[in-house]
Amino acid sequence: MLSPARRTAFGILLRVERSDSFAAELLHSRQFAHLSPADHGLATELVMGVLRWRSVLDDHIAKVSSQPLVRLDLEVLTALRLAAYQLDFLSRIPKHAAVHESVELVKQAKKRSAVAFTNAVLRKLSAKTKTVTGRFSDTVDENELATASAHPRWLVDRWVKHFGLEAVRGICAHDQTVPETAIRLYDTAVEDELAQVGVELSPGRLLASARRVKSGDITKTTAFREGRFAIQDEASQLVALLVGKGGRILDCCAAPGGKTRVIATQNPEASVTAVELHAHRAGLLRRMVPEKNVEVVAADIREYKAPQPFDRVLADVPCSGTGTLARNPDIKWRLKPADLPDLQKRQLAILQSAMKNVAPGGRLVYSTCSLEPEENSNVVDAALPDSSFHLLDCRDELERLRTSGELVRADFDALVTDHYLRILPGTFGSDGFFAAVLEREHA
Repeated sequence: MLSPARRTAFGILLRVERSDSFAAELLHSRQFAHLSPADHGLATELVMGVLRWRSVLDDHIAKVSSQPLVRLDLEVLTALRLAAYQLDFLSRIPKHAAVHESVELVKQAKKRSAVAFTNAVLRKLSAKTKTVTGRFSDTVDENELATASAHPRWLVDRWVKHFGLEAVRGICAHDQTVPETAIRLYDTAVEDELAQVGVELSPGRLLASARRVKSGDITKTTAFREGRFAIQDEASQLVALLVGKGGRILDCCAAPGGKTRVIATQNPEASVTAVELHAHRAGLLRRMVPEKNVEVVAADIREYKAPQPFDRVLADVPCSGTGTLARNPDIKWRLKPADLPDLQKRQLAILQSAMKNVAPGGRLVYSTCSLEPEENSNVVDAALPDSSFHLLDCRDELERLRTSGELVRADFDALVTDHYLRILPGTFGSDGFFAAVLEREHA
């Protein structure tokens, strides 16, 4: 009988390969809520492990396969990857269990003609494989880094060009780890409550209102169900805080609502309008943001025109997500260089529409969780000419947050590049983010 964890992991990996679904979202969907904590934990380990190390696993499989991998049915290749990950990386999993259950997955996928082949490949892997640490040398050169860190070569090459080899080693190392869970507190009593149920927290690395989860399952707590804290990466929290204080505030691409909630709680007397393109995500947004000063609007921000302008606007635009590969490793196998121009065109259209909704003297924060200049500074550079906006130095906004006690870091050089906020993945144990603060001229 197949274990629920392996069956779940197999199904999710197939969906990720066949659609635009994200593994992290599938793992936390209601469909798999019935799994025990142990099974859900193993399913998560298997799915994320396979996606993080996919190219390394494929290389190991190819060396013992009598068939080129491109000729294998997806169900067969996925079962092989699952077994290879367990054999290569998980010393606590018995080899016979990894082999047997992957063969059974092939049978249940109605690929019986491939059963003997699968069994032969996995027995060869089982005989040859030693547990891999998942680490690579700090001195690995550019030519070897993509292979050793299981990243597409084109991404590594462009990152080295923009950030330098040492920084990219750090990015790739972070991408291959299980990221820390960060939370934002909305109730000061939460810490004591969580401690009483076995959740251990540590201070945030960037923000006074953030905490890192050291141990314990925060999602099973009453405080989490009641929304008295939220799971949110610290860099994401910081971007929302850059919006500052205002009376009328617009969040242009608001779902799932983490940044909207930060803005609303920082501005309790303000009117906050949260715009989301998709109706079902707008519904989710209404549930995730309980603050009464937030109005959710289902609309395309590229066509949205408010009756009155806003003094603060956040345009956190849809992007490639290359700053979040530790959480979303499926992105690195899905993204192609040709995708970047299309993303840039959409991002520029959103930014230009957002700019039309800013009042004279008002400010706009443009942000992404991407590392790519096409989506970041190039979009800002394209939007600013012939506009009534100018670029502000993010250092001034960071100093405001530091003075208020919210920002706990004073080394702004690690946060700012050319007036922009730029956080590389892993620098503060967080995702990678970019932000620009624009101000409209007074009338």
